[in-house]
Amino acid sequence: MRNILLKNINCNDQTCDILIEGKDISKIRPVGEIEREYASTGRVLAQNTELVDCTGKAAVPGFINMHTHSAMSLMRGMEEDVAFQEWIRNIWNMETKINDEFIYWGSKVAALEMIKTGTTTFNDQYWFVGKAHQAAEEMGLRSMLSYVILDGNNPEGASMEEQKEQCMKTYEESRKWKDNSLFGIAYHAIYSVSEPMILWATEFARRHDLLLHIHLSETQKEVQDCMARHGGLTPVEYLDNLGVLDNRVIAAHTLWLSDHDIQILGDRKVNCVHNINSNTKLASGYQFKYNELKEAGANVCLGTDGCASSNNLDMLETMKTSALFQKAWRFDPQALPIPELVKTATSNGAKALRLETGILEEGKLADLIIVNTNSSFFLSPAPFWSNFIYSAHSDSIESVIANGRFVMRNRIVEGEEEILGNARKLLNTIA
Repeated sequence: MRNILLKNINCNDQTCDILIEGKDISKIRPVGEIEREYASTGRVLAQNTELVDCTGKAAVPGFINMHTHSAMSLMRGMEEDVAFQEWIRNIWNMETKINDEFIYWGSKVAALEMIKTGTTTFNDQYWFVGKAHQAAEEMGLRSMLSYVILDGNNPEGASMEEQKEQCMKTYEESRKWKDNSLFGIAYHAIYSVSEPMILWATEFARRHDLLLHIHLSETQKEVQDCMARHGGLTPVEYLDNLGVLDNRVIAAHTLWLSDHDIQILGDRKVNCVHNINSNTKLASGYQFKYNELKEAGANVCLGTDGCASSNNLDMLETMKTSALFQKAWRFDPQALPIPELVKTATSNGAKALRLETGILEEGKLADLIIVNTNSSFFLSPAPFWSNFIYSAHSDSIESVIANGRFVMRNRIVEGEEEILGNARKLLNTIA
C-alpha cells in the first residue's frame, strides 16, 4: 500500500497538507512543511508516496451510516405509499425468496452507492452475513455486520436452537475477518424476537465483547402493544427490566419515547440512531427527541435505514433532512446546529462502534471525503459545512479514501459497471 499526500487541501477551515501512511492519518501540517521535513532528513517522500494536488478541494471525515440493511438496495421502490405494518409484512414475504447471491450483489450495489455519497463506514443488520462481509471487503468499506436473530416471538419454535448454533458458527468465522470488518449480534425487535432469545443474544454479545444492534420504539403501535403485553412497560422499560441496555447497544429509531425512556437511555449510555427519511416516509413519526437524548447522556447518531424504506443511502441528504425536521417541529431555528449535526454523522458513530475515526486528526484512521468546492454551491463566503449540508449535493464528493486507500477517484469507482450489470441480471431472474 502506497502512502498518500493530499496537498493544498482545506481541512478544518485551513489550507494544509495531509499525509496518510498505511491506514492512518500521520500528519496534518501547513502547506509544504511535510515535504520540507522529509528533505531535511535526506528522505525522498515521493519514492513511496502518491502526491495528489487538492487545490480548490476540502477534506472532511467519511460519513458513518449507523443503521441500514444494505442488500435492500435491490428492493428500492417496491413498497410505496403504505403504512409501516403493511410495509414490513410485505417485506418479510419478499425476504423469504432471497438467497446469498441476492445479498452479495445487493450489498455491492449498496457499497457503491455509499462510496459515491461519502460513507466510509456502515452498521448493517441483514441476512447472509458472510456474503455481506465479502462484498464490503471487496469494495474497501469499513463495516459492522451483525448476525440477525428473529424467531417470530415464538420461544417454542423449531428455529431457536438452529439460530443459536448458526450465530456461534458465524462468530467463529468472523474472527478471521480483516480489521476493517467488525462483527456484532442483532435481534430484530421486541415484537419479532422472544424474550429467551433476547436474553441469549445479549449474554452472547457481552461474553464475546460484541456490539448489539436492535430496532427500538420505532412506531407508536410497537409501544402500545408492548405496554399491553408487559404490564404497562414501554419497550425501553421492558428491555431495561431485562438488563439488556448498556453502552454496547445500538438502538435504531428510538422515536416514540417517554421522559422515563429518555432517562433510561441516557443513564445506560445507549447509542440511539435517528432515521428521519425512513420514519417520515412510512409515517412512523418525525418528532425525534434529539435534544432530550443528548442532554440525558445518550450517544445520538444518524442512519439511512434500508433502501426499501428510505430509498437511498445518502448521508448528506439524511443530515439535511434531520436538521430541517428538528427545527420545524420544535419551532426553533437553532435546533440541531451544524457542529452537532456533523458529529451525529461522523464522530458519534465512531464512538458507538469503538473506532478511532470520524474526525480528521493525526493518529486517526484515514477515512475521509474529498469535496470539490468549484461549483455554485460553494461560491458563498459562508462556512464550508453550511454550504455542503444545506446547498450542495453528494455529487460534489469527488473522491473517497477508506482505510487509507482510494475507493473512489474523480467520481469513478472500480468495477461499477460490473456491479450494476450483475445486479440487473439477478433482478431479472427474481422479478
